[in-house]
Amino acid sequence: MSASPPAGLPAAIAVEGLSYTYPDGSVALRGVSLRLDPGERVALLGPNGAGKTTLALHLNGILAIQEGTVHTGGLPVAEANLAEVRRRVQLVFADADDQLFMPTAAQDVAFGPANLGLRGVDLEARVAASLESVGAGHLAGRTPHHLSTGEKRRVALATALAMDPDVLVLDEPTAGLDPRGQRELIALLRTLSPTLLVITHDLGLALALCPRTVIMDGGTTCADGPTRALLADDELLATHQLALPYGFDRATLSEL
Repeated sequence: MSASPPAGLPAAIAVEGLSYTYPDGSVALRGVSLRLDPGERVALLGPNGAGKTTLALHLNGILAIQEGTVHTGGLPVAEANLAEVRRRVQLVFADADDQLFMPTAAQDVAFGPANLGLRGVDLEARVAASLESVGAGHLAGRTPHHLSTGEKRRVALATALAMDPDVLVLDEPTAGLDPRGQRELIALLRTLSPTLLVITHDLGLALALCPRTVIMDGGTTCADGPTRALLADDELLATHQLALPYGFDRATLSEL
């Protein structure tokens, strides 16, 4: 797990007693509490319908809080703070096509900072730096619709990084990537400074990237601890419909 932050430093994300019910009566979250310290990389695992994405949509105010509290860096996630909250906490969706809608990759990356008032050479520099940071500088003038899955994923990540966030929430970041693309993405994510919350069904990704794992099921958190320890627990994984990749060498999980 990452080193402890200096005493008194606010949590990157602090969720307390968060509950949420959709209009059709479906209860998605049941008193969820979760803390991420600055610089942590945390995997969020669980079966479909566990509440993972609903939780993520609360972290930057896409879903309004019904019960409980969410803070980022000590700032409450509330209507009056939404502009700053959404700069601090950036979501990268599972389907990059949900995030890319401009004629070129550079315009997509520029969209957020421009809405914050960045202009001219400062905006151009921010866009170039963001694309270069994910190895996508050569894609600046390309149409996102024509990019490969891996290229789209990099541009979508650049759109988030262009906002200079404190927290990145990544929903199934390796979905649709071939093994080489997965390795390249993991290597890239390890270089990033924001706090990472990685929502995934890919337990190999959790092991490779995140020292800490949280498991959700039934709208609440069921386990929270070192990734190796949780993934070595056969009963825990089976209870929450999780499984290691076929052929995975379980012996390596006990080598702490």
